Amino acid sequence: MSIIDPNNIPPHHLHRVLLSAVAPRPIAFASTIDSMGKANLSPFSCFNVFGVNPSTLIFSPSRSGRTNELKDTYHNVKEVPEVVINIVTYSMVEQMNLASTEFPRGVNEFFKSGFTPLPSEKIKPFRVKESPVQIECKVRQVIETGDGPGAANLIICEVLLIHVNDKVFDKTGMIDTRKLDLVGRMGADYYVRASGRALFTLEKPSGKFAIGVDSLPENIRMSSVLTGNDLGRLGSLQSAPTAPEIERFLTSPVFRTITTKNSGNIEKITEEAHKLAHAMISNNELKEAILLLLATSSLDVRDL
Repeated sequence: MSIIDPNNIPPHHLHRVLLSAVAPRPIAFASTIDSMGKANLSPFSCFNVFGVNPSTLIFSPSRSGRTNELKDTYHNVKEVPEVVINIVTYSMVEQMNLASTEFPRGVNEFFKSGFTPLPSEKIKPFRVKESPVQIECKVRQVIETGDGPGAANLIICEVLLIHVNDKVFDKTGMIDTRKLDLVGRMGADYYVRASGRALFTLEKPSGKFAIGVDSLPENIRMSSVLTGNDLGRLGSLQSAPTAPEIERFLTSPVFRTITTKNSGNIEKITEEAHKLAHAMISNNELKEAILLLLATSSLDVRDL
């Protein structure tokens, strides 16, 4: 592996490395206003949720890596410590990208990019009508991490009000990720669309017992066929098969077929069993897969 020392490369190079590696990132489409009432709208991908009690959103309008200039968003929240964070969807990504243009200070990006400003209820900055989720926030704190090119300015926000388009709710009244069609920021000019086949689910293991990958025999852990994801799913099982269950599986049709087909060749039996187990795991047949793997691990050449 290559080693990159952040102290030995230019900031713009480090910027490209980190933003390509730490991705995808959600986008804060931040609407602010200055002390003269002039609106500003700009996207920032250094953004996330950091707590709910108190509610805490943080985004960073960093200093320019080329000129070291501060963003209008930074100046605005220092003058009027309020911001609307509008969530970005695929249907508005081209307009959002246009709004990231470095227009002169005072230019209204709402008009330049064709978005519709909506009055907020608790703060002065406008909301973006086209965004399905608009979050009114007050700015609790601004932390400047440095004064050189690329230095971050952490805008720490508290949520005051959330506007959600009714169309993105599910039957339980919660936001349905599949209806949002969000986009995320990658490195360089790449984005990712978080919808369709790009979405997948993982059940959280919190509060449940898991046997762990370390409980699996070495020849399973070191398999050249099974993937890390395969091992992770096996390790998430709440209990391992018992010795009697494994013993019974040795006489099952699927196991007999593999051993008969590859009679006397333990390596071939193991390879075919691992390939079949991989397919089983993909089909969510975890109990059958681990039985097959453990039964194969229990074999001895003398058994064949």
